[in-house]
Amino acid sequence: MHLHAVVRGRVQGVGFRWFVREAAHRLGLAGWVRNLPDGSVEVAADGDADLIASFRAALREGPSGATVTNIDELPPHAQALDHPFVIQR
Repeated sequence: MHLHAVVRGRVQGVGFRWFVREAAHRLGLAGWVRNLPDGSVEVAADGDADLIASFRAALREGPSGATVTNIDELPPHAQALDHPFVIQR
């Protein structure tokens, strides 16, 4: 299953990308996370449906300093996603 989404709220400057990468590593997901210029964070991940569901729940929670207000799901990303899950700069 594939997840491509933009996470909105207080998600930059609070360790959100690191939190997402660690959650993806624990779940064995492929993909990436990156900051967007508007203050949101974009995420693309591939894995089993139950693991993606757990990952989506982690995105909603975020690290202690984050406040997630919305997760906008996007069409699947066109490129194949590689292991390990990485932070793009």
